[in-house]
Amino acid sequence: MHRSAAALARFGLRPAEPIRFKRNDKGRYIVGRVEGIEIDGSITLRDPDGSARSLKPERVEIRRPGSGGRLRWQAVSDVAITWEQLELFEKAPEPEPGPMRRVKIERNHPTLFD
Repeated sequence: MHRSAAALARFGLRPAEPIRFKRNDKGRYIVGRVEGIEIDGSITLRDPDGSARSLKPERVEIRRPGSGGRLRWQAVSDVAITWEQLELFEKAPEPEPGPMRRVKIERNHPTLFD
């Protein structure tokens, strides 16, 4: 299991972050804490009783800002896709090396604007 913050960050998660799930996809949501990522890609979490569970990213939700800025629950599978796309914009573009070549304009004859 991968418990490092870097491994969790690839899915857009943070250690001990609140996460919710349903037992057997029935009943009310239960809020637990993120523990790590298993080798098969499932999310390991702790429920309020302290029991460890490993669930698919489609079955668990975390709180993220919505379109209006308000926190709402989103599926981890949706957040992971968005998080990977944001990494494309993480780095600033490289500046061009050295000063640019100066262009000198020579006019031997009058132009329209002279």
